[in-house]
Amino acid sequence: MQTDYSKKSTNEEIRERFDNDVERFSNLDTGQLTTIDAPLTMDLCTEAAKYVNPNATQLLDIGCGAGNYTLKMLSKIPDLNCTLNDLSMPMLKKAKERVSAQTTGIVTLLQDDMRNLNLPNDSFDIILAAATLHHLRDEKDWEQVFTKFYKTLKPGGSIWISDLITHDSPTLIGLFDQRYSDYLDTLGGPEYRQKVLNYVAHEDTPRSLNFQLALLTKVGFKQVEVLHKNSYFAAFGGIK
Repeated sequence: MQTDYSKKSTNEEIRERFDNDVERFSNLDTGQLTTIDAPLTMDLCTEAAKYVNPNATQLLDIGCGAGNYTLKMLSKIPDLNCTLNDLSMPMLKKAKERVSAQTTGIVTLLQDDMRNLNLPNDSFDIILAAATLHHLRDEKDWEQVFTKFYKTLKPGGSIWISDLITHDSPTLIGLFDQRYSDYLDTLGGPEYRQKVLNYVAHEDTPRSLNFQLALLTKVGFKQVEVLHKNSYFAAFGGIK
């Protein structure tokens, strides 16, 4: 049965929200507050990239926001050429300002929906995609984007994803709903919890970890790994 996504946030709405929230997303403590284990998953994704591609020169950061993941990657592999993608130009400008101060490499900006990117084949050593893939809608979107990522990586290159996920078991969805609600309560109480849950319901369409691992394998990744999972968040990736 075809899922109706017509009531979900449009790209324009998502872009406007992020255009107006640059400073918060420039700070890991505030920008990823609602993401469980955010500092850990950032460290794991960038460390995995360093171990798999220690001689990397080309980095692609999808949905880069204000550049936090790229900055973390540069702390481990200096002076990468960094291609930064986001819907929001204010985010991209802030990311370029911060990243350019930390690398002698070329910093390139791509303002576009990830689904529309025209990426050259065999060009990047590392792709990072943090808290962005959950904006993809139907399964065609997901397969198209994962295929695009696979093709643009060099042989032996890797992608590392940190994101909101869902679960395949309805029973476990109930368990993790409760655990995530409890976590949000610790951050700001019931009113804050409801605000976050409302925008997740309106804006996001995550897929399960099982779905994404299977899709990475389907589009060609020869090795697929889970780095971390806690409740509605996971860090994982694949090697071409």
